[in-house]
Amino acid sequence: MAIKLLILTQYFPPEVGAPQNRLYELAVRLKNKGVDVSILTAMPNYPKMEVQKEYLGKKYVYEESEGLKIHRSWIYVSKSKGIIKRLLNYFSFVCSSAWYGKRKIGNVDFILCESPPLFLGYSALRLAKTKKAKLIFNVSDLWPESAEKLGVVTNSTMLKMAYNLEEKLYKASVLVSGQTQGICQNINQRFPQVKTYWLPNGVDMNYYNPQQIAAGDFRIKNNIAQDDFVFLYAGIIGLAQGLEIILEAAKAVKDKPHLKFVLLGNGPEKPRLIELQKQYGLSNVIFIDFVPKSQMPQVLKSVNAAIIPLKKLDLFKGAIPSKIFESLAMELPILLGVDGEARDLFIQKGQCGLYFEPENVNILVKAVIDVSSDYTKAKQLGVNGRNYVNQNFNRDTIAEKFYNELIQL
Repeated sequence: MAIKLLILTQYFPPEVGAPQNRLYELAVRLKNKGVDVSILTAMPNYPKMEVQKEYLGKKYVYEESEGLKIHRSWIYVSKSKGIIKRLLNYFSFVCSSAWYGKRKIGNVDFILCESPPLFLGYSALRLAKTKKAKLIFNVSDLWPESAEKLGVVTNSTMLKMAYNLEEKLYKASVLVSGQTQGICQNINQRFPQVKTYWLPNGVDMNYYNPQQIAAGDFRIKNNIAQDDFVFLYAGIIGLAQGLEIILEAAKAVKDKPHLKFVLLGNGPEKPRLIELQKQYGLSNVIFIDFVPKSQMPQVLKSVNAAIIPLKKLDLFKGAIPSKIFESLAMELPILLGVDGEARDLFIQKGQCGLYFEPENVNILVKAVIDVSSDYTKAKQLGVNGRNYVNQNFNRDTIAEKFYNELIQL
């Protein structure tokens, strides 16, 4: 009899983003292995924080995609960044997912709950009880620890409540999966009795295949010359990324007009960075809105290297930004401003790019000049990258291993 798995997540396609892609790709591969996969998720609204028009005003929607049974329930959405509105966003889906999950979905063997948001664990605990299911809690970001260290949450009562919930969820789970080895180690240090499992992000090597993709008109549309050397940042333009370092680097190499910097994406920091660009008079920096996943292989084919920064926080030493995988699969060398696990995997072991100390503009500038002035070196780093992610972060292999873990459980 097929294993029945319910994936409970606030974020899912057609939204774009790392958790959306990761969970969808895992679900499809598990379904292809014979797992009966259902998804319980919110009405699509991220990252614009407005419900997509075909879902507007609806409390519940059922749909299917590639054999996946997708249940969508109501969520409160606001563009406000205030803590009250953000909590309303989280808890509205906690309540609606618990309500519709109980009524619309039959019994399952496992519930895989995606965190953050941590509070979705309330719904997961309730549904696990009513469905007689084993809970697998998937931690993509250590919450509330990261929220506390980034200063996003400062209320001591709320932090205590969140830490208590975190402990309760870990102890109630048959398995706590972590997106990085650092996350698993952190949980094991605090809760030695909890069983953890490294469930990394990865990449579809067939979808991101530089040999089968044409560059298209990306450079023409964005007024980039064919012989310009283009550095790309693609992803959320938020606080954690510390993207002003790219503008500072662009300012430092203004005298090299063939070096271009593209920041592709949306996020709360974008208006401030655009102001900074104007202030510095940077014609070598180009801002582009999010593009659909279907266009990303062409975008990556059109650039020469990827810049992947994060702020200099100990918290991020266990972080592995998802944009690494697609870049490397497309044979792009990376300039990595993330210390710890990512540096160890992709710079030291994989030889996939150059490392620069987080928030250190001078070292980033040196790396920019180094990689752009040696095309042979850039090409070799890119080839190393594709080989490395194919061996270690191929989505097919990741799903195969997780399927075997489900059978064991």
